[in-house]
Amino acid sequence: MSYAHWETVPTRWKDNDVYGHVNNVVHYTFMDTVINNWLINEGGLDIHEGAVIGLCVESHCNYHASLTFPESAAVGLRVGHLGNSSVRYEVGIHRADRSELIAEGHFVHVFVDRTTRRPVPLQDPLRTALTRLRVAP
Repeated sequence: MSYAHWETVPTRWKDNDVYGHVNNVVHYTFMDTVINNWLINEGGLDIHEGAVIGLCVESHCNYHASLTFPESAAVGLRVGHLGNSSVRYEVGIHRADRSELIAEGHFVHVFVDRTTRRPVPLQDPLRTALTRLRVAP
């Protein structure tokens, strides 16, 4: 699968569980981190003071292999669907050298007014940044 953006995310000592591998909930943290890094750095999302925020309304992850601290993960990000006020991200978590798919999932944000929590249309520069994450099927 191809992705429009790649980011390396290191595992941490505390990510390992009692079975000696990175716990499943950490994969969601990887997804959330890469998505929000993109929104902040490329889309100009102001998570502290902005009038618009993204709320996660759906997430899913399929697991294929294990990671263990101190490995790093190569996380691929793309947009599968871009709506009026929502976006579905598709994320692939791979070994650092991208040789093996560890997990793949999706994450859906609805962008809302910070105060009313009602959906708002995506505006630039956020829409432009998300459009750059689209990958042709």
